[in-house]
Amino acid sequence: MRALLCKAWGLPGTLVVEEVPDPVAAPGHVVVRVHAAGVNFPDALIIQNKYQFTPALPFVPGSECAGVVEQVGEGVAGVKPGDRVIALTPSGAFAERVPADAAALTPLPEGIDFATGSAFLLTYGTAYHALADRGALKAGETLLVLGAAGGVGIAAIEIGKALGARVIAAASSEEKRRICREHGADEVIDYTGADLKSVLAALTAGRGVDVVFDPVGGAVTEAALRNCAWRGRYLVIGFANGDIPRIPANLLLLKGCSLIGVFWGRYVKSEPAAWARDLATLFQWLGERRLRPHVAARYPLERGAEALAALLERRACGKLVIIPAANSSR
Repeated sequence: MRALLCKAWGLPGTLVVEEVPDPVAAPGHVVVRVHAAGVNFPDALIIQNKYQFTPALPFVPGSECAGVVEQVGEGVAGVKPGDRVIALTPSGAFAERVPADAAALTPLPEGIDFATGSAFLLTYGTAYHALADRGALKAGETLLVLGAAGGVGIAAIEIGKALGARVIAAASSEEKRRICREHGADEVIDYTGADLKSVLAALTAGRGVDVVFDPVGGAVTEAALRNCAWRGRYLVIGFANGDIPRIPANLLLLKGCSLIGVFWGRYVKSEPAAWARDLATLFQWLGERRLRPHVAARYPLERGAEALAALLERRACGKLVIIPAANSSR
């Protein structure tokens, strides 16, 4: 089979497409024929050896895909060849086939295409866990979403609206802000060229925002934290900016606000029953069209490195998807 290989740590341009042996289903595992693989920010970090998970070289990156089960290993129950599934894997999804733990499979609902399925679980699961669980976002509250035009940012906008919040989306270009509005943002702001404090003060009548959803980090973090309302909640999702900020602890004291870490992968493993309830809600909302994943572009496997570069350089709006084979998009 063909796969996108990382043979040395580095930027996406170092990746190569090569023929590798087909995987065989081990006990408790399956092999999935990949129809679409979602591109996520951790994928761009892993190939640079900048993530908490370090696979042995060479390896195939990619942690989220949708496809069809081809093989079932010994001891697997409830899954059979031909099943349409979403698979979460530590690595390996940027290939024509991927081995996956049977316990990490989610049935792909009828009517949901493979590209949408591959772009759904990680971003929407993260945003729902962050907002509904960790942030306890309530109807009528104000939510600020930083990096709002990215995959997880759009998910946060839509979930914030589904929970009844007023959503302010911060994005760096007019095109990105337009997409944020299309996905439900009540207000959009340019946080790169504006005085964030004065803009947010004007939009909230000086009160500040109740919840901040921050997958970006960097210099904007302190400015956003200064605009938290009394008893606000600041959700630390990730650091797409590349800079892990230092938080002035006195701001937490003065505002009576909370700084809250969000690690969805650990949550899924530690609290599977809670995640199952989240998933039921998310699939219900997806079926009702309250959630509309934005797949901005589809890349063939040969151009998979371009997709990772676009994500790393923050040129993408919504989710990017790699399609390993020409006939695998439906």
